Amino acid sequence: MIQEEKCFNCLEEFLDSTFQSHQVLYLGMSGNKMGDEGVSSLGSGLEKCTNLFNLTLNLDRNKIGDKGISYLGSHLGKCTNLSNLTLNLMDNNIDVIDAVGAPDLGFGLGKCTNLSNLALFLSGNQIGEEGASGLGSGLGNCLNLSNLTLNLYGNKIGDKGTSGLGSGLGKCKNLSNLTLNLSDNAIGVEGASGLGYGLGKFVNLQNLTLYLCNNIIGDEGASGLVSGLGQSTNLSDLTLDLSNNKICAIGASGFGSGLENCTSLSKLTLDFRYNIFGDEGVSGLGYGLGKCANLFNLSLILSGNKFGGEGISGLGSGLGKCNNLSNLELYLNDIKIDDKSKSDLGSSLGNFTNLSNLIFCLSGNEIGDQGATSIGFGLERCTNLSNLKLVLPFNEIGDETALCLVSSLRKCTNLSNLELNLIGNKINEPQQLKVNCLKLKKLVFFEYFDDQW
Repeated sequence: MIQEEKCFNCLEEFLDSTFQSHQVLYLGMSGNKMGDEGVSSLGSGLEKCTNLFNLTLNLDRNKIGDKGISYLGSHLGKCTNLSNLTLNLMDNNIDVIDAVGAPDLGFGLGKCTNLSNLALFLSGNQIGEEGASGLGSGLGNCLNLSNLTLNLYGNKIGDKGTSGLGSGLGKCKNLSNLTLNLSDNAIGVEGASGLGYGLGKFVNLQNLTLYLCNNIIGDEGASGLVSGLGQSTNLSDLTLDLSNNKICAIGASGFGSGLENCTSLSKLTLDFRYNIFGDEGVSGLGYGLGKCANLFNLSLILSGNKFGGEGISGLGSGLGKCNNLSNLELYLNDIKIDDKSKSDLGSSLGNFTNLSNLIFCLSGNEIGDQGATSIGFGLERCTNLSNLKLVLPFNEIGDETALCLVSSLRKCTNLSNLELNLIGNKINEPQQLKVNCLKLKKLVFFEYFDDQW
């Protein structure tokens, strides 16, 4: 039987309600400036909701400090029937000075032994390393937790906090779905490795989304992280953002080698924007990915790195060994490839013969006639391609070469959906180009962008 959700946007109205009647409860109290005293009163009411099993609590922007969060954690710990909890505490005053709020919150939540689904948002605070470690230690007692979303963006948790968080969460043996945002937290080698060690204990983990952008994990940290991930042998869906982390060739190659241990991996998104891979790193990453035999969907973002023909060839050769790969998104914007690399780029595309869906982005790479022609020749060999999004803005492609590119696409006889972006190129006769695109035999959907469109 579906229970009716009770909704309150005012603290006083909730406190005047019949507590024991609440089973599914939504409290939308964002920006009410209730402070520590107000949240303490709220918590006192919640612990009297003895039949409550589903709670959504929005308390962002309420000037709640460590004292108030400690009260809240204590009261929530008495909601023993709670199985589903969404708790939004973003942009409050939880800080590193007292460093008791986050640990006390974790300790209280750890008493909710029936909790199976938890979403906790703490970005816009400064819980620090002790706060993160204490929070992880408390949540480690939620042994029935199967789905966890935890947002600690910009909380200055550092290496010690990240390692402590990973160690605590690693005790949640039944966790199958995890989303963890630790971006912009001054995490280095020790923190990334410690987090990886904790993640490696999730023997039942199937889906992981991990945001670690704008940290400083470097080569050693990347290797330590993926070493732990390789222990999660049931992992099938992985999204990982490691953009802007000072990762060089050794880290990229090590990451590729580590992922090959994730033998159940079928869907993978890797965001490595603005690192320092070079040819060796990109080749090593491709080599490792080529051993992910069950990979079906891949999104790979390498924009803002600097590598040339050797790296592109190695990447294409490696990915070409993913025999089950059907859906590929490849983002190579602003990598500033040289003339030779532009030919290698097209040749690499020809390795993806089993692809049915391709998004290929090469914005701002000074690609001219040679590069565009090579891309066309490579796409000719993707004979199973049915959906193509080709994004080539701000290059140096002219009318004649663009027509040759479209002519190559005619050999993709199964192509039914095409999106072509040539904004910022040297296209003077876009109408003729569009007419030629529309002659593709099985084309059902077509979208074209240029400066005159």
